[in-house]
Amino acid sequence: MSAVSPTARRAAGRATDPAIRKPARTPWCALVGAGPGDPELLTLKALRTVRRASVLLVDDLVSDAVVALALRGRRKPPRVVQVGKRGGCSSTPQAFIERLMLSEALAGERVVRLKGGDPFIFGRGGEEAEALRAQGVTVEVVNGITSGLAATTALGVPWTHRDHAHGVMLVTGHARDGAPGPDWSVLGAAAAQGLTLVIYMGMARLAAVQAGLLRALPGQTPAAVVQHAGTPQERACDCTLASLTEAVQAHGLGSPAIVIIGQVLQARAALAIAERRVA
Repeated sequence: MSAVSPTARRAAGRATDPAIRKPARTPWCALVGAGPGDPELLTLKALRTVRRASVLLVDDLVSDAVVALALRGRRKPPRVVQVGKRGGCSSTPQAFIERLMLSEALAGERVVRLKGGDPFIFGRGGEEAEALRAQGVTVEVVNGITSGLAATTALGVPWTHRDHAHGVMLVTGHARDGAPGPDWSVLGAAAAQGLTLVIYMGMARLAAVQAGLLRALPGQTPAAVVQHAGTPQERACDCTLASLTEAVQAHGLGSPAIVIIGQVLQARAALAIAERRVA
């Protein structure tokens, strides 16, 4: 588990204290998308909102460069609490994070939860907003560029393309504990109709994802994996669906990574040809 300071624990405990006194102003909390890691991809609204914070809860996938930019020039920096959450790694419990957000907001703090990517795309922003609003906290959501979009952009291709893909599906490979995961053969059949499949948090179950998709898609279907999209550590590989797991192992890729499946990746090959002609 990520280290949690005694101060943070005491603050979180205030959320369940019936004697807590709400501030005169309406309690407020913002869920802010920090984007994929490049500070230049942080929106102006996100930057303004973070600079209003008196308490800043930072996700593990938010880059240090983004945090540094958000805090630059502050006369009185906010109290920064690291609340790391990563699939397959030691993480701060979600229930604790929600209690901490609530207690600080009810105590009159300007709470900002800074999340990698977008709060409402596999970021548990919906759960947090529900928990806060149920206790009378006003919730503001500021969208960010999701890592799935940054990953395809890193490859030089879009999610959709008139010649290759008329839609996109965003799917997580990480199901709630004890819950069944997606039916990958069904998703593969949908992708076969001309949709790009963008898979978040799928590296731990990549072999099962590949096997399910191969029941509906041909092995030569284009595939790609992008690790640390939108950061200086970004790495990627191109392959086919049939060679997906082998390619990942050969390139030494791991989490956090985005898996892209679909004919839209043909545009990457066309782009490479065009670049060679220009050269």
